[in-house]
Formats: sequence, structure tokens, C-alpha cells
Amino acid sequence: MNEAAGNLSNRYVVIMAGGRGERFWPVSRQATPKQLIKLLGARSLLQQAVDRVLPVVEADHIFIITNRQQADAVRRQLPELPDDNIIAEPVGRDTCAAVTLGAALVAARNPQGVMAVLSADHLIPTVELFRQTLLDAWSVAEESEALITLGIQPTEPSTGFGYIRLGEAFPPEAGSPSAALKKKSTPFFKALAFVEKPNLETAEKYLASGDYRWNAGMFLWSCETLFKNLRQHQPLMADAFLRWKAAASASTDHLKQTLEEDYPGITKISIDFALMEKAHNILVADTSFEWDDLGSWPALMRHLQHDGSGNCSNTPFICLDSNENLVFDVRQKLSRTPTALLGVQKSLVVFTDDVTLIAHQSQSQRIKELLAKISQSPEYQHLL
Repeated sequence: MNEAAGNLSNRYVVIMAGGRGERFWPVSRQATPKQLIKLLGARSLLQQAVDRVLPVVEADHIFIITNRQQADAVRRQLPELPDDNIIAEPVGRDTCAAVTLGAALVAARNPQGVMAVLSADHLIPTVELFRQTLLDAWSVAEESEALITLGIQPTEPSTGFGYIRLGEAFPPEAGSPSAALKKKSTPFFKALAFVEKPNLETAEKYLASGDYRWNAGMFLWSCETLFKNLRQHQPLMADAFLRWKAAASASTDHLKQTLEEDYPGITKISIDFALMEKAHNILVADTSFEWDDLGSWPALMRHLQHDGSGNCSNTPFICLDSNENLVFDVRQKLSRTPTALLGVQKSLVVFTDDVTLIAHQSQSQRIKELLAKISQSPEYQHLL
């Protein structure tokens, strides 16, 4: 991994870890959502997210933005982080508020801070490539006033992701970039447009053109640059940034009190809608690392070993005339017993200690509807 120029003491990571992970129910629950469970490997997705960045940033430079229900579990999973670096939002207000809070925390520690905004529930197998991308992006952010987003090379015409259209290369070939920018191994491009989730025909055109990247919701910028752009496009959030920075500089208790007062009145809006679709100084880091946001049970199947019929499982199973099924078992109270499938196609079979889910894969996006029905039944509230 190449060394990147820059002051390492100015580099920070903010990990957003407040999601509910409903599409991975029944393993994922409100208090222990997707990012806190061990879907792949011996470490949770959140722990893996921290493991990926620890070699390139100090532990006390990593902040976790979560919520009240999950804060204690986050602290238990990440004893290597200072308690004050794990902050619970009083209520969920989407990613613009979470990102602004993370920037305020960084700026309170270091006004020259340059922060990477990452998610707690992504899967990135090619870790070294990912780390090099962060190092390159930090170098660019330190030498420019750019808002940097990490663009993912599309592998299929997905209708489930937003897209970013690439413009000209940065820096231009005719320019005279600094030595730090010349050394970077990650290509950077100006962003021409952010595009919402397309239909299949449009997604196929995007893939064929080669000019579009998936928007993975990972960003990198200096706190000063973020504040300038918030002041221009989201002045109320810029005001909140200043209040939260001052509160964090005073004490953790003062910050908690300030957040309690401010958060109920904040408009729920994503950082994409609030800022990235409005700003004009956006660069795309054209990444080459493998990436998956693990948005559903069928997505998990891409990362498990399959038998000759496309079935996969983390537990013993026997099947006959059954194809492309997932069997996933996290039961602890009872010894796991083999699962037998007969004439079953493209189904999900998920066991926990208190409930079993059986669904066709085509219905996986409707798990939220199922949870809404469960929430209306008092006798099943413990399953949420």
C-alpha cells in the first residue's frame, strides 16, 4: 500500500451505525440490527468496518453515530474506541444530520480535521484496495475544497442503487498537480450528476456507457469544506454544526443536552438530497475494491458457498429437487438440526431462537410489510 502525503493527525473516520436492518429480520432486530450481527465471519459488520480503517487511522480518531437502542451494544462490540467517540442520536433524522454531527465532533477535536464518512453495514472483501482509496482521497481532500464521493464500478444493471455520472478527470492532464496528487493510484473525476434509482432499461444504458458509478454513500471531505457547503445549501444545518461543535468542545453532557433540544426539530433529509445533488465541487473517487451493501437476504447468498444446485447455508442441510435456496440458522438455545428441503425453489429459510422465516426470495423486499403487521399484534412485539 502506497504512503499518501498529508498530516495523519488530521484524518478521521465517522461510521454511521444507526440503521434498523429490517430486511434481515428475523436475525436483525431493533436493538441488534444488521450491522451488529455476525452474518459473515466471526466479527459483526460494524466490527469489520472498524477493522478495515484501524491500520490507516488511530482508534481515537474513529467516531460512531448510532442511536439509543443500539449504543450499549455498539460499546460492547468496540471496546477499543473511547466511550466519548460513540454518540447516540436522540431520534433518527436521516444522514444529513448524522454527517453534520460527525463533522461537529471531528471539528471540536481538530478544526483542520478531514473526515471519511462510512457505513457500518457494507461488505468490502478487498481491504487493501479500500484502504488505498481512503489514503488517496484524504490527499485530494487536504489539497482541495472538494466534496469526494466513492463511486463503485457497477457489475450489473442494478435498479436498487443511485448512480453518479462521471465528468472530466481530476486533475486535468494539462494541469500541474502537486506531488501528492501525482502519486495517487485511485483515479478521480468531476461529478456531473447524481441520478436516483433507475428503471432496468435506464440501468442497462448506464452500465453499457461506462460513464456511471454506483453511489455507495461513502464520502470524504474536510470539516471546513463541509461547513462552507452546508452554509450555502443548508444554512440551518450549518447553524446546527456550530452549536454541536461548541457543545462537544465543552463536555459530553453538554453535547447530549444540546442534541436533545435540537434533534426533534431537524428536518429528515439525506446528505445526497441536502447537499450532494446541489453542490458543484464534487469529485468521484473511481474505486476498484469489491463492495456489497448486503441489502437483503438474497444479497447474502452471493457470499456463501453454493452446492451444485445453487443452494447455500451456514448450517447442515439436505435437499432433493431444490434449487437456489438459502438456509440460515443462528439458534443457540437448541442444538442445530439439519434442514431438509424437498421440491423447494428460490426460498429463504431463516431460523432464530424464537421465530422461523420462510419466504420466496422474490418477496424479500416485503419483510418491512411483515414487520408492520407483527407490530400490530401485542403477543408478537418481542419479535421486533
